Amino acid sequence: MLRRIKGARRVVITGMGCVTPIGIGRKAFWSALQKGESGVRRIESFDVADSPVKIAAEVRDFDWEAELNPKDRKHVPRTVPLALAAAREAVMDAGIHTSDLSLTERREIGVQLGTGGGGLAFTERQYRYYHTGQAQKGSIYTIPSSTHGGLSSELSMVFGLRGLSHIISTGCTSSTDAIAYAAEHIALGRQEAMITGGVDSPLAPGILAAFNVLTVLTNKWNEEPERGSRPFSKDRSGIVLGEGAWIYVLEEYERAQRRGAKIYAEITGYGSTCDAYHRVRLEETGDEPARAMTLAMQDAGRSPEEIDYVNLHGTSTLLNDRIETQALKLAFREQAKRIPMSATKSQLGHPQGASGAAGIAAALCAMHTNVIPPTINLDEPDPACDLDYVPNQSREATVRVALCNCIGFGSKNSALVIEKQ
Repeated sequence: MLRRIKGARRVVITGMGCVTPIGIGRKAFWSALQKGESGVRRIESFDVADSPVKIAAEVRDFDWEAELNPKDRKHVPRTVPLALAAAREAVMDAGIHTSDLSLTERREIGVQLGTGGGGLAFTERQYRYYHTGQAQKGSIYTIPSSTHGGLSSELSMVFGLRGLSHIISTGCTSSTDAIAYAAEHIALGRQEAMITGGVDSPLAPGILAAFNVLTVLTNKWNEEPERGSRPFSKDRSGIVLGEGAWIYVLEEYERAQRRGAKIYAEITGYGSTCDAYHRVRLEETGDEPARAMTLAMQDAGRSPEEIDYVNLHGTSTLLNDRIETQALKLAFREQAKRIPMSATKSQLGHPQGASGAAGIAAALCAMHTNVIPPTINLDEPDPACDLDYVPNQSREATVRVALCNCIGFGSKNSALVIEKQ
């Protein structure tokens, strides 16, 4: 099966699109990111009067109906219009006109997305209809639209793409893994281009209640939502849920050059490990997150001395932030305190399986604006979290090589290295 594979091809990012709690579209997102704006507000999409947690980072002012045909609006989860809007921007940004592609060209482009919860909020709504005497409001497509695999098919159908159409769902590392696997398909010559990235929308009454039972969400900032997500701060008290979509076009390097495409960055390294420890908690030593980052650097042929910026997972939980800091020290050794790092979740909340794709967007922002986005709400650093997290204010810097780190439920760890061309 693999005998025809010879040398790996180079893979570059040529298009980017995003729909986020702090801005819709790449430019709006980057602008808000650099300003340190928070997208966390009181939840408006459903009643939270009886919930101990009343805040999340919702995408507001988004015309989701405009992304779908009227007949499809009741039949798909919110993740579909989020992903479609971001993908449309990415494809346009890449200068690809899918309506003009030949059949051969359509077969050369695939879709590979990462999501954690997929259509769970949609499924929850369908159950509510069925169990409250409102079955007529339900969708006949509850089964295909509730399963994760249908999400990539929605994009394939809209753009008419005949290449592979896959979903990766590995918890919080989903989109990091999806982007890496998409890059590998191109590097191995199986596809010429890929639409890839992450989307998640874990905001619904039942999902919020389940997270409350898990006791990982903060309930201390309902009156000051913008201050709720506080990675690495001594007084951090838990995750703030978020949603959004960050989608990219990846291409084989020479193909991109031939058509004169803008190149944002090259994907040069990937590493992934598992603590094999617990459904939710990290193993205390930080060995496996560190090894994932080390593997990514080795894959890219880069040393810790050559990394200019690290985008952190930074969930704002007492355990994760402390162990991620320890892992960074193991991976980067004496360089750990030199490298500027920041946690995008301080502004976006935690978009679950889309986290890694959001981190890539932040790293691209740093590369192409020469401004590293901050970790906001870092009012009193935890003594155990003593690295340079670019606290509260963005910082001018030259970033050519960046590492983006993700840590997920189930002890999963993944990291990507990207480089400006």
